[in-house]
Amino acid sequence: MPMDNTPPDVPQPTRTATPPLTRAVLEIDEYAAGLGWDRPAQLFALVDTARLRAEEPGLAEQLEIEGDSGLTPVEQDELPDGLPLDEFLATIAWPDAVAGCALTVERLMLPPSAEATIPDGLPGPELAKWVAEHPERQEVRLTVGVLRDGRRESAIRLREKDATTEVLTGAGLVPGLAEALAATFEG
Repeated sequence: MPMDNTPPDVPQPTRTATPPLTRAVLEIDEYAAGLGWDRPAQLFALVDTARLRAEEPGLAEQLEIEGDSGLTPVEQDELPDGLPLDEFLATIAWPDAVAGCALTVERLMLPPSAEATIPDGLPGPELAKWVAEHPERQEVRLTVGVLRDGRRESAIRLREKDATTEVLTGAGLVPGLAEALAATFEG
């Protein structure tokens, strides 16, 4: 039961401490939501806020950063047109000042009940077309963040439930994309 006069059916803020990576992923999700749907993928560097304020005070001021804790997402240039996401991510190398990275991308997903009906052996383009035409498909925005030390976080927002209170979070929600982002810190 809420401790104030808020009706019980209104979601209450979480009172537990939210890890910095989760806060950064949710901040990016909210930023992307403000831009609307049908947007290209967006890549972000995640930098330690205290380090950014100390080493790049002009950038910190330009980004209107307050406080010295957590991670600050810094949007990168647009991703190149026509280059598959996995190929693009394989070209990235981050400087040491970058603590992690995050990506937000829109995709079509099927519920688990529909996945069992996928025809065997469809090549990539035909599978994408099949999913796009499936009556149970759902448009989602995936926001995935990883840190150099291996920590991961994801946020999934369904287009049909486009509200901050409906965003699903968890470290293992989009493992393939998390692996691809983590690989940008290897070698």
